[in-house]
Amino acid sequence: MDITIRQETLADYNATETLVKRAFGDETYSDPTEHVLVENLRESEAFIPELSLVALDSGKHIVGHILLSRITIEDNGSAVDSLALAPVSVAPERQNQGIGTQLMRDALRRARELGFSSVVVLGHPEYYAKFGFERANHWDIQAPFEVPPEAFMVLELTEHALDKAQGGVVQYSWPFWEE
Repeated sequence: MDITIRQETLADYNATETLVKRAFGDETYSDPTEHVLVENLRESEAFIPELSLVALDSGKHIVGHILLSRITIEDNGSAVDSLALAPVSVAPERQNQGIGTQLMRDALRRARELGFSSVVVLGHPEYYAKFGFERANHWDIQAPFEVPPEAFMVLELTEHALDKAQGGVVQYSWPFWEE
């Protein structure tokens, strides 16, 4: 499989949003407005261009996208910086070929290199566990809304990164709250 991962550019935005729509269009647990989330995150203070990545096939077509954005985990007035992983998208005809795995590994590596120390995700427990994500309740970290505990997970990119976040509540940026 000949896949290249690179930072998303402004010229990619339309193709990326089309891909995200296609990837989530028939998903059972989708609302399906993930493409709006991507668009809004790009316009927010939470956006980190270096952590918005696309996967290109040998024909240079976008077949995958991943986005990590800034969040905090807050408790009693103190805040720990973290990242939210959302969404990860792979073209339906290219799923189950390792593209999502490549995107995940590259995004997590880049986040670590940029000095970020943890990532939060709401998603399929079996999939994200492959990358080291664990249930957030292990650290007594809560979502700001009701979620199945097995689907709300965190990953420490550096050891003990979540020690000061214990008992905190994740504070997502405004795009996560838009309908």
